[in-house]
Amino acid sequence: PVPAQGSLLYLDILRATFPQALAPRGMALLSWAPACPRAPAGWPLPTLYCTPAEAGALPSRAAALRVQLLFALRTRALRVLEAGLASELHDTLVTLRTGWHGLAQDLALGRMSPQPGLPEDTRGRLQALLAPDATRAAEVRAECARGFEGIVQRLWPQLEVVVVGTAHGTEQLYCNTLRQADCKGLPFYCPFYQAAGALLGVNLWPQEPAPRFLLCPDWAFCEFLPCPAEEEPRTVLLGELWEGREYGLVLTALPGEYRCCAGEVLRVTGFHKQCPVVEPVRRESQALSVRGESIPEDRFCRSLCRAVGMWPGARLVDYVCVESALLGASSGACAPHYEVFVELRGLRDLSEGQRYKLDQCLQEDFPIYKSFRFKGSIGPLRLHMVGTGAFARLRDTLGSPVPMPRVLREERLLQLIQSTVIS
Repeated sequence: PVPAQGSLLYLDILRATFPQALAPRGMALLSWAPACPRAPAGWPLPTLYCTPAEAGALPSRAAALRVQLLFALRTRALRVLEAGLASELHDTLVTLRTGWHGLAQDLALGRMSPQPGLPEDTRGRLQALLAPDATRAAEVRAECARGFEGIVQRLWPQLEVVVVGTAHGTEQLYCNTLRQADCKGLPFYCPFYQAAGALLGVNLWPQEPAPRFLLCPDWAFCEFLPCPAEEEPRTVLLGELWEGREYGLVLTALPGEYRCCAGEVLRVTGFHKQCPVVEPVRRESQALSVRGESIPEDRFCRSLCRAVGMWPGARLVDYVCVESALLGASSGACAPHYEVFVELRGLRDLSEGQRYKLDQCLQEDFPIYKSFRFKGSIGPLRLHMVGTGAFARLRDTLGSPVPMPRVLREERLLQLIQSTVIS
């Protein structure tokens, strides 16, 4: 779990900003941890939660999130909706959109319906915690029948905040989607910054839309490599950081643990009582590179969003990329290239002109990519549109609750996403 100091600080910030947030059984947790129950952010006060810990440890991610959603729906007086990852909240609300009839029926009957990934003995224990509630079931049916814009606030009228454990970097894509639709009108709060399993910082500004984190000197030993890399790289310490600069994180989490590059790049946005305040920018492992060009995760996402913005009526829901080397012989005899898989709302098909827009945006945003494209060293980008639910299936297959990868490195994951292509 998060160290006690971090959790207590989080609970204090929550109470000060949202006065009713710590009401008993007023929090619902949406989080999947298949190996063992994941401790929620407010673990020092377990009486805050209305969702049973066992629900999050089910072998199936989809089953775990549906069970947790059912227990959340039981509690009309919910004050806080907490998710481990922004993608978990997104997928849970997709489950609500597609399965609200069954969820309402389970509420009315006080029943836990059988489903894949929910062992029968576990289902019996969870069902024993339920009781028939026809009134609440009728409310859920009525609100879902009205549509899903602002559905979270309508289902839980006393809800004060949506808490998301990881909501920075490209995970913000899900938060932005939910802010415009299901969670319209609600603030999002990402309380912690963690890397390589260590808690490094806390967000003291819960009402700001973009999360930034105060690095706490005593929680782990951090060093920083200036970006872009120098010829003779030398790490600097907390007191040597400059506002506005980006740094790669080097971490020694506990005495006796190995010093390692965490693979995260942070931007210093300011200082709070002499301690640096940072914004996580990108994961170095998610850069695209087929000729050494190295297109960073955050900048590729911006180019993709810019291209989608040129397609009338389209809204980006999710995306993932593949370097053509992973395709092997199936990529043909063409030059190395990127393949990009997107899920969109507002479009049923992609024209050739729309597909080319993304390649054009990348050439405009990255001169080195344009140079390689001009010389023919990198082939044209191939863009594919996948069906609704494709990325939820992909996350189910990952096998562990991690932020969504943006570059696939495994053939089994590539084959899964290829099987969902519709255009």
